[in-house]
Amino acid sequence: MKKFKIMALTFVAATVTFTSCNDDFVNTEPLSELSQSAVWTDAALAEAFVTEIYAGFNVGGFEEQSLSSLTDETIFTHPGRGITTITEGRSNPADIGWVSANLRWDAMYSRIRAANLALKNLADPQFPNTGNIVERLQGEAKFMRAFYYHQLARYYGGVPIIDRPYELGEADYLAPRNTWEETVNFIVKDCDEAATLLDGRTMANGRANKAAALALKARILTYAASDLHDVPTAKSKSTTISGFSNPELIGYVSGSRTERWQKAKDAAKAVVDLNRGYKMDLTSPATPPAQGTANYMDISLARNGGQTELLMARYFTNAKQENGGRLGLYNGPNGYNNWAGNTPIQLLVDDYEMMDGTKFSWSNPVHAADPYANRDPRFEASILHEGSPWKVRSNANLPKDPASQIQTGRYEVINAAGQKVTHFGLDTRQSSIEDWNGSYTGYYIRKFTDPNPAIVDQNTWQQIPWPILRYTEAVFNYAEACINLGQEEEARTWLNKIRFRAGMPAITATGAALVDKFRNEKRIEMLYEEQRYHDARRWMIAPTTLGRKANGINIVGTLKPGKSVTVYKFSKENYDYTYTPFEIDPGKENRAWNDKLYFLPISQAEINRNDKLVQNAGYGK
Repeated sequence: MKKFKIMALTFVAATVTFTSCNDDFVNTEPLSELSQSAVWTDAALAEAFVTEIYAGFNVGGFEEQSLSSLTDETIFTHPGRGITTITEGRSNPADIGWVSANLRWDAMYSRIRAANLALKNLADPQFPNTGNIVERLQGEAKFMRAFYYHQLARYYGGVPIIDRPYELGEADYLAPRNTWEETVNFIVKDCDEAATLLDGRTMANGRANKAAALALKARILTYAASDLHDVPTAKSKSTTISGFSNPELIGYVSGSRTERWQKAKDAAKAVVDLNRGYKMDLTSPATPPAQGTANYMDISLARNGGQTELLMARYFTNAKQENGGRLGLYNGPNGYNNWAGNTPIQLLVDDYEMMDGTKFSWSNPVHAADPYANRDPRFEASILHEGSPWKVRSNANLPKDPASQIQTGRYEVINAAGQKVTHFGLDTRQSSIEDWNGSYTGYYIRKFTDPNPAIVDQNTWQQIPWPILRYTEAVFNYAEACINLGQEEEARTWLNKIRFRAGMPAITATGAALVDKFRNEKRIEMLYEEQRYHDARRWMIAPTTLGRKANGINIVGTLKPGKSVTVYKFSKENYDYTYTPFEIDPGKENRAWNDKLYFLPISQAEINRNDKLVQNAGYGK
């Protein structure tokens, strides 16, 4: 008889009480397992099984190591974790480099198998269908199967489509990769069926719903229409792809891109029409900068109405003490006794526009003299920089910084003897506090970090949800499809709704300039949300974005004549500041783009297990 292990449930507390006769030595049923017949004859146990499939959702940018550090968003501070294997172009089937555990090939297929088991047994339920629970669970299982296949597709291209659970004693357990088109079509079909099954249902936070199914469909169809997956276009931009003997595994070798973009547009419009966006009804850029910052923070913290953006999210509770609640510890300033894991790079900072919508430029003396002034309001909601007000420092460190401001530069101060001395900021690698955890770039992540001073990052777990799918992404997908279909006015209308919410002026660009504006707007709005990694690849701009050296900022505060301070505080009155961008020492990370990294390699272990698999381009056979 088949057994299912009792798994820890991640999203929804599902408590099942099991009783046994402890003094009955004849009862040999394992206490940690349930028979298949028991699971699928009890609605509560069936729901618990489906609920456990959600555990395959990774915690995204809330992990200690973040996908953002494989892009031009952040750099990972601590060596030896496998990130540079990818950023330096050394990934190979024997050593892929760092990939989140839940995103690996075997982990995805483990969850897909669980979804297949659920769908098989729910096809002929052995328990009462009270409240149409069967259809709900089927909808959830189909959504999750689609989600895990879409994760595989985003990283690997076409993959083996397994739509049933394998049984013991089968003649063959090996399967070849399906084409990219077949993989996309399978995901879309599951999304459509999930949306139908979940239509009209009010679902608990963190569980699949109609909106999430439609949003996932829009995402995969947007990817499918992109340059990387149009083989003729991809071949023209990559010699690695042009030499691949199985291009149908990574894209469309023929067919109409216009039709693909139309499908993507229609799918995204179905989500846009749900009107789930936060403050998407503004018609002019009248939002004050401070309110624009607050609006963006409300979305990233899922508060004050910002949670309406979330179509699918992973939620965290203090009781579970999951890694997703430790973002502040993982990425926060060392001067607060945090680890500074993933820190923003200057290339990202420079891509924030000025408040008037023009580009920031170091060659502009006004910009260079005060680089954080008059920037896109989302900048202050996303990045901690020199002088940013932050939480009150610990009792031990507060005397060194009574103002509790981020200190990432070096400054001249006057000591007790009246001598001018150099002081290194508390949040630098020359700090008196955990200098080994200081940022190399001079910046720290603010977005998604709970600013509540009661959340002490070293010993308190925050409860900010990780946005797996949100409404604004669907708006970007809609705008992107419109641009590619020549419907620029419609694209600008929706892009400007996003910008007006942030307090930024309208986009008026056309043609190639509009494409650039769109891409930068998505870069800023969807920061740290695991969008940039995939966008840079599918747009095939990775060589000029992800291939650039990571950089940071040097800041020197020099006392003005006649001024005297003993404890540093960021002040334009007392200091003249100079800001100098620099490239990160290649000894820390020496980024180099390699075209094979448009897709991850299938691990050699999987190739060895299944000789029907074809390896991706650039990784050998």
